[in-house]
Parts: sequence; C-alpha cells; structure tokens
Amino acid sequence: MTTTGTGPARPRERVEAADWVALAAELDAAGCALTPQLLTTEECREIAALYTDAARFRATIDMARHRFGAGQYRYFARPFPEPVEELRQACYVRLLPIAREWARRLGRPAPWPDTLDEWLEMCHRAGQTRPTPILLRYAEGDWNALHRDLYGDLVFPLQIVIGLDDAGTDYTGGEFLLVEQRARAQSRGIATVLRQGHGLVFTTRDRPVPSVRGWSASAVRHGVSVVRSGTRHTLGLVFHDAA
Repeated sequence: MTTTGTGPARPRERVEAADWVALAAELDAAGCALTPQLLTTEECREIAALYTDAARFRATIDMARHRFGAGQYRYFARPFPEPVEELRQACYVRLLPIAREWARRLGRPAPWPDTLDEWLEMCHRAGQTRPTPILLRYAEGDWNALHRDLYGDLVFPLQIVIGLDDAGTDYTGGEFLLVEQRARAQSRGIATVLRQGHGLVFTTRDRPVPSVRGWSASAVRHGVSVVRSGTRHTLGLVFHDAA
C-alpha cells in the first residue's frame, strides 16, 4: 500500500498518534467518537478497489435479500490486507481500556485479554471462527437498517468504521447513523459524515450511562442513511469473530 504526506507512515503509527484520552471522553459522552486520519487517500482507494476481487472475501451479503436495507457488503477472508490487519491489532489495544472500564461500570465480566490474537483464540474455542472485517459498498438509493453486529456469545463492545471515499464528491447522503434508546425518554440519533480515511469508533450494542443507581446500559443501534448519489465504500472493523 502506498502512503503520502509527512505524518506517520503506517496505519498502526497513526492509531498510536491519536488522542485516545479525548476519544474515550467523547465515547463516554455520545457513544461514538471520530478519529484522525487512519488511512491515506491512496490506501483508501486501494482497499475499496478490492471489492471486485471475490477471492479476497469469504462471503457476500445482499442487504435487500435479507431485509437489512439495500446495498452489499463482503466479509474479508484470511489473510487480510496488511493495513486492515494493522488497524485491527493496533485499535484493539487502544480500545481495550475503554471496554474494561465500561464493563466495570456496568458490573459485567471483562473477558478480553491483552492482545487481539488471544481474544480471537477465545472466540474460536467458543465456535466463533469466521472473520468479521467488512468491506461495504452502497450505490445510489442504498441504505442500511438500524442493527447491531452481534455474531455470538463473545462480543467486544466497541468497533470502528472508516470512510474510504470522499464524501460530497464521490457520493452524497449516506450518513452513518447511531440511535440510542434512552431509558424512560425518546431515542436520540447522531448522524455522522465519514471523511475519507477517518474512522468512527462506536459502541457495538450498548454503553454505560449515569443513572440514579449508578450506571445503566443504554441500548444503541447503527445504520446508514440513503445514499443520494455516487458510490460509498467503508471498512468495518469488528473485534470479535462470528459463529
């Protein structure tokens, strides 16, 4: 993969350079947080171009067929493209303290070990063996219904989506949607435009929120609004494998 510019040369170095204290605070406040640029423009284009190479993927999902919305996505097969593997490994380490703190607040177990490889081995022993990095493609009129990416009993509570195209130029519409079902209140929605190469960290299924008894879990789902024109590609990094 090609890189340009004067910033960190590798995806893992860009992850390390991010302000994770600020990102953790934003995740606490909203359930999602925008990262600095994690992939260069060239890397984004090269990853998006892989979509047409069916041999790189283990499965292709037609959203309309499954009533998930409209559009298509593909799960990468192992081995993953180098930038995808780098990002997944580096981001897990940085997200792990947040995941453990959220589990502490909610009084839940925190089964996640110090490395992604150890965690995935736990997933595999539990029968969750199918890889979950996702390349998604939306054409004009496509959209994604609100959902959660739960693939088995073992779940990592945070994930990342990275924009691979130039919003406003390559496509319009297609905002990333996060909807939180608040206790005894109406739901709250957040719409985010994904800048090319930038990521959005968000909660996989719920997040801790202050309550009269200390902390409670607020349920969250995510999706994508209708793409009005062009084609939108994103890279999804889920940190648990699928059954």
